[in-house]
Amino acid sequence: MGLTKTEKFTAEQNQVAQMAKALAHPARVAILQYLFSIDSCVCGDIVNEIGLAQPTISQHLKELKSVGLIKGSVEGTTVCYCIDHENWSSMKNLLSPILNLDTVTLNNCC
Repeated sequence: MGLTKTEKFTAEQNQVAQMAKALAHPARVAILQYLFSIDSCVCGDIVNEIGLAQPTISQHLKELKSVGLIKGSVEGTTVCYCIDHENWSSMKNLLSPILNLDTVTLNNCC
């Protein structure tokens, strides 16, 4: 299997793909929903709430943090996470044109 040739695509197309990839796992969606529902930083409750092993949750948090959808702050020996609202808005702005393509193209194909 060949490598993805990301250089052939625009920076915006690559960014949309990274955001979509971050959202492409139900555990990550559940984590985001939980963080939005509490609307504050949370440290250890995510494992209890989602019901997956701590290393698994940590990996999903790492993915969400790497694209900037969440942010974390260190408090003692734990890391507390919350939604990065600025980046969340940016993601919505990036995805809206893609999600609204059907309103622009009214093709009666298939």
